[in-house]
Formats: sequence, C-alpha cells, structure tokens
Amino acid sequence: MATSTVFSTDHVPPRERAPLWCEWVWQHFGGLDSDLYGDTVFDGHITASQAGDVVLTRLEANRHRVLRSTDMARASEAGYLKIVAPWHGRAVVSQQGRETAVQDGGWTIYDTTQHYTVANPDRSDHLIVMLPMARLGPGLPTGALMAQPVGGACGIARVALQTMRTAYQELPQMSEAAARGAGELILHTVRLTLQEMAGQPGAESQRAGLQDRVRSYVRRELRDPGLSIDAIALALGCSKRLLHQAFSGAGDTLAGFIMAERLQACRRDLRHPAHAHRTVTDIAFSWGFNSSAHFSRAFRAATGQSPQEFRRGG
Repeated sequence: MATSTVFSTDHVPPRERAPLWCEWVWQHFGGLDSDLYGDTVFDGHITASQAGDVVLTRLEANRHRVLRSTDMARASEAGYLKIVAPWHGRAVVSQQGRETAVQDGGWTIYDTTQHYTVANPDRSDHLIVMLPMARLGPGLPTGALMAQPVGGACGIARVALQTMRTAYQELPQMSEAAARGAGELILHTVRLTLQEMAGQPGAESQRAGLQDRVRSYVRRELRDPGLSIDAIALALGCSKRLLHQAFSGAGDTLAGFIMAERLQACRRDLRHPAHAHRTVTDIAFSWGFNSSAHFSRAFRAATGQSPQEFRRGG
C-alpha cells in the first residue's frame, strides 16, 4: 500500500501550534517561510502521499501565507513544479511579476526554483501536488505559464484536476505499482494541459522554450564557477546534444551565451560606483571566472579594452 505522512495540531498545546506548524511546513515542502497573519489561534493538518515521483498533499489550516525567497530556491536540492488546487478557500499565488487567485474548480502552477508567495486569506482545504521538473520533459515554455489561472471546468485541464484529486483520495488503497502508475498519469495530464496552454508548440517553439529555460537557469547560477553544459543538462533533465541543438539557430553557442552574460555582469559592476572599492579580480571571480588571465583576455576580446581601461573610462 502507498504510505501516508500526517501532521496535525490536534494534540499540540495551543501555544505551541504556530511554531510547530511553521517547522512542519518548512520540512515537508523543502524550505518555506510561513506567516500566520499575526493570529495567535491556529490549527492545521497535513496529509501527504507519494505516487511514484509525484507528491500529493492535502493541507487544511487556518489562514496563512508561505514564501520561498530567492536564496531558499537556490539552496533547494531538486526543482519541482507545484500545483495548488483548492477544495475550499482561496489561494493567491505570486511569481515572476504575476498574481493569480484560484478556488474550487481551478488550479495554478508555480516553480519551486524561483521566488514565490502563496497567500491563503481564508481557512483553506487545498490539494498541493509536486511534480519533478525533469519528469515533464524539455520544450515546455513553463516560465510563461507560472502563476497563470488554469480553468478546471472543462477540457484536459478538468481531466488533470480530477486525476489529481481522485489519485490522492485512492492512494491509501493502492499498491506501490499502482501508485507509480497514478503518478505517471498525473504527469501526463498536466503535461498535456501545459502544452495546450502554450498553444501546443511545435519543434521551433519547443526549442525556444528550452532556450528560455536554459537562459533562466544560467542567469540564476551565473556566479557558480562550476556552471557548465554538463551541469545545465543534469539540472534541466535533458541531454547535452539537445542543449546544443536548442542554441544551434540562436546565433551563438551555449558556452558563448554564458561568457557573454558573465562579461556583461562584470562590465556593470566595474562601472558601478558601489563596487569602486573592489578589485577587478574580485569582481571577475564573483561572476564565475576562476582565472584573472582568462578573464582579461575574454574582456579585451569583447570590448577592445582591458578591464582596468574600461573602468577608468567610466
């Protein structure tokens, strides 16, 4: 049988409920700050089951908010796309400058590798589904779909919603093999929903979507000297060949894009008064370079000046 994890404040003294709840949420969802709107009275329940690689959680609680900062997202070991589908109450999801509110009959999706907030301004009863990014496959322009309302009243979005809800309810009676199959079904219906939202992209759109994912990842990890094509392929769950193909028509290579982004960041810091006290080498190393000689050669090739000349020119 599929196993379940349960947290409940029912048998916790009232004064200990709020801090214990915040700790549970942090642990279960892999790093989330909680805010209870300043309320001193609180009760909540978390029941979670796993369907293969998919984690389904029913969360019932008084009003509360959760936040994942950029630093929390960067420290996360695995990237998930997360779905909130309320049974009762509202969820207001904010990410990438967008905000959407969903209630019973709808759902929305957000990216755990980026900053987000979810506000639950009423007592809530939500289904929360976590899908490993790597299992959804390359080519989906997920960035444009985050924090967008997904109607669950008809079409494939309704099929996906009903699949998630029914799977959660029936998981306690399923064998491990059946639970894995249910997880695959959830992944399939969510993937189809996102493809439909994106206009069922063809090969060119899929390539553009992968380029967007790669560019976003590179910009998040630009300071890491270990950033490489191997590391990007592993993080995004695709092959190095696919990465090279995605950039084959972009007028630049992936390695060239990484170099250009690093040099742009260095130029910005070299000219910014707030960094006037820092050495050229310190700035270069802070943006992922690990050789001052290599940095100087690349900088001169791109700008026609040495870093010192460029800085004086500012």
